[in-house]
Amino acid sequence: MRAVPAARSPLLAFLAIAVVPILFHLTIIETSSIPLMPRASFASLFKIGFVMAAAVMHWGLYASLLATFGLTLRRGHEPLITGMARRLHGEADDELAAYTRNVTIAWSVFFATQLMLSVTLFCFAPLVVWSFFVNILDIPLVVTMFAAEYAVRLRCLRHPPRHSLAMIFNMVSDSMRAARTRPAGPKA
Repeated sequence: MRAVPAARSPLLAFLAIAVVPILFHLTIIETSSIPLMPRASFASLFKIGFVMAAAVMHWGLYASLLATFGLTLRRGHEPLITGMARRLHGEADDELAAYTRNVTIAWSVFFATQLMLSVTLFCFAPLVVWSFFVNILDIPLVVTMFAAEYAVRLRCLRHPPRHSLAMIFNMVSDSMRAARTRPAGPKA
């Protein structure tokens, strides 16, 4: 069985990142008049399934990101952003190592906040409000976090590293490829 090639078009990437969440939000708005529980109609079952799938995807994504970043902050581990900076620029000096550790903490706090807000809105706000947060505000909040980190980096570091998004994507892609081809550890 052949693997499906990854999308290479920026337009397709934009559609996946921008249009799909908007469609999810519009679907939730359109089904807002359908009651979730009172009667077991096809429409209410669809709505429950659709909403729960969207919630589990959002919560799973942010819980995974929080775990991925947060677990690297344990004693004896290299913070994730520090490792990325080292792969991009070689060994990090003390200033860059401290900064990248703080950036890893900042992203962990961001992911935890996104997750907590999503769960809180899901439980206590109207469904349309929760959907607006997870489907419409999500990407702009992530972009804002990237922009804020970049502005802080330029202000706080004497010699801030310069790199493009393409360099970061290539580094992540190379790391993922290396992880897939790495031999399994010794068997017990």
